[in-house]
Amino acid sequence: MPIDKEALEFHSSGRKGKIEVIPTKPCDTERDLALAYSPGVASPCLEIAKDPDKVFEYTARGNLVAVVSNGTAVLGLGNIGPLASKPVMEGKGILFKRFADIDVFDIELDTNSVDEFVASVKSLEPTFGGINLEDIKAPECFEIERRLVEEMQIPVFHDDQHGTAIISAAGLINAAHIANKKLSDLVIVMNGAGAASIACAKLFVSLGAKKSNIIMCDSKGTIRKSRTEGMNEHKLEFASDTEAKTLGEALKGADAFIGLSVAGAVTKEMVKSMADNPIVFAMANPEPEIMPDEVKSVRKDALVATGRSDFPNQVNNLLGFPYIFRGALDVRAKRITEEMKLAAVHALAEMAREEVPESVTQAYGGRHFEFGPEYLIPKPFDPRVLLKVAPAVARAAEKSGVARQPIKSYSAYHDQLESLQGASKSFIRDAINRVKKHAKKKNENLPRLIFPESASPKVLKAIKIIREEGIADPILLGYKDVVQKRLEELRLTDDFKDIPIHRPSEHPEYGNYVRHLYELRKRKGVHKQEAERLLRDPNYFAAMAVHLGDADGMITGATQNYADSVRPILEIVGRTNRGVAAGLIIMIINQKVYLFADTTVNVNPSAEELSSIAIHASDVARYFYLEPRIAMLSFSNFTAHHETPKKMREAAEIIKDRYPNVLVDGEMQADTAVNSEIMEELFPFCEIKKGANILIFPNLDAGNIAYKMVQQLGKGEVLGPFLMGVRKPANVLQRTCRVNDIVNTAALTSLQVQAIHEMKQTL
Repeated sequence: MPIDKEALEFHSSGRKGKIEVIPTKPCDTERDLALAYSPGVASPCLEIAKDPDKVFEYTARGNLVAVVSNGTAVLGLGNIGPLASKPVMEGKGILFKRFADIDVFDIELDTNSVDEFVASVKSLEPTFGGINLEDIKAPECFEIERRLVEEMQIPVFHDDQHGTAIISAAGLINAAHIANKKLSDLVIVMNGAGAASIACAKLFVSLGAKKSNIIMCDSKGTIRKSRTEGMNEHKLEFASDTEAKTLGEALKGADAFIGLSVAGAVTKEMVKSMADNPIVFAMANPEPEIMPDEVKSVRKDALVATGRSDFPNQVNNLLGFPYIFRGALDVRAKRITEEMKLAAVHALAEMAREEVPESVTQAYGGRHFEFGPEYLIPKPFDPRVLLKVAPAVARAAEKSGVARQPIKSYSAYHDQLESLQGASKSFIRDAINRVKKHAKKKNENLPRLIFPESASPKVLKAIKIIREEGIADPILLGYKDVVQKRLEELRLTDDFKDIPIHRPSEHPEYGNYVRHLYELRKRKGVHKQEAERLLRDPNYFAAMAVHLGDADGMITGATQNYADSVRPILEIVGRTNRGVAAGLIIMIINQKVYLFADTTVNVNPSAEELSSIAIHASDVARYFYLEPRIAMLSFSNFTAHHETPKKMREAAEIIKDRYPNVLVDGEMQADTAVNSEIMEELFPFCEIKKGANILIFPNLDAGNIAYKMVQQLGKGEVLGPFLMGVRKPANVLQRTCRVNDIVNTAALTSLQVQAIHEMKQTL
């Protein structure tokens, strides 16, 4: 389907447009209505009247931005007017929300008058926490922004100017670094003298480029001090003493070309005439001033960026505005200062030099990114951008004196930002913080986790993060030379200098482990030679290390199937006295945490086994400070006329009999279990009043299907699987796991180690 037709269908199908307003408070009862509107709304109104800053406490103003345009310079479309610009402004609102959780109202003003525009926007100040100006033509945009910044006490930011400037500046820093050139020495030729180009030039100068080294061109040629035609005060600021009159003449010997003009403005011959390692940022949209392949055909040493996503090094404003506003709003900045822009530039430039997370590779179809000519600028779907840029902007706002509410703890702020990227990240961050806090408080070492799959790149990448985050002290198993070679390939050698790597058969405890395995399994068909063979297997060796206390926990399964990974754990570490091991999934839906079991191990557990699984799950719930509320699920509610519901009811009765303090009920349907209103209305006798948070399924089919359906269709966030019912912490990953999954499992395993240790101390 042609993209034009597909885009029209996209915008018109279902609910028209791309945005809607969603309430954040319930409005389902008469009481809700009384609180949300009359008479309850009078209370916050009176508080705000007494103290205007209370508006941030009782309303959405602190997280609300206006995207304002008059449609006079819509990117790639020109002056199409305010009405036609509305789809663009709605789209901008989506980006604010998706990448920084900032709410947006788009406002299209039907005026070309600077005075009318300024007056209209200024009158909106009580409604919004910030103003994003968009698609306003030059030179009016300069005056509009200047006046609004001076007259308003909230951040005003013209993204067409400063967004492009910030992202291109980050790319220019890195390009100069690779080209081994200093910004102060660069001869920079710019084509285009509109809002974005002027803003870029100003920011380059703030970063250290010399104004005397910048030659700016427009449609009439170079902007020279001697020129009078087509000049204005903004162009005059960058009028140079150059003798060159055309773009082609200016590019001879130049170090960098910055294009914000029109397609085809630059020829191969022009690029060929540039200095060594030329920097070519051809950012005209939708077609650049010169295509990257044309540049490379004449200059293999060129460093190229464009404004397009289908070429490397896209200069994309999306890397800037959501996170700049996030940082500005979070400190209630009065304006966005030059220092805040520079902070964003440096944060992006530095981030591009760091190792790229696996999630970015997956978001871009498996493409690998590494700092260099093809990767000068971070990718928009890199989750680190929020975590790096927003705090940098917030700090700069504080230093430049425009922050009305400084951040009290940047560590806590990092966690707050991370939670915006998903409830599971917040859940894991809480687990990591608890692990570190516990170790520090008790003056204990971090849990020792053993990894038998040390040749796996994703395991090694995860271990690097595990060490950096302070989640655990890792122990690696494998052939040392193989692991070292892999570390060299991944450029991780320095990160693993003090991490032990053991080949099982050469470990000092190998003989001792063999004797223990023989004694443990000699009546299960394992003779001495078989024990020696099995202990050469890293999975068996790791399980024995955990069994004998030489490691506190183990994590495996990243490179093999679940059954093969579980077997050594069950044979050596063994089950608890409850006699059943089971798989648990932690499911997070709408900020609520649910535990699903069994989802990986028991095909058709008996009532006795189900009761044990439920108690194991309640133990896990307590690791995370959750009050266990267990529902034994079936296809019926409290009727038990079939084998399955009878089994679930029997399991519930076993629990009530043996563990009278545990809150459990069933059998019941899934909707009854999680909906307290159904319980209260139809089954008031049900002992679970708040809704269940532990869901026990009658068989593996039900558990596995349910969690995968919720994950895919209900947008539930999944952590796990978590192996319950073994004597010591040992968890098995899914072979399809990613680096983040391994890190998450390590965090949960370390928390489990500490929780079990704490429980033993209190007995």
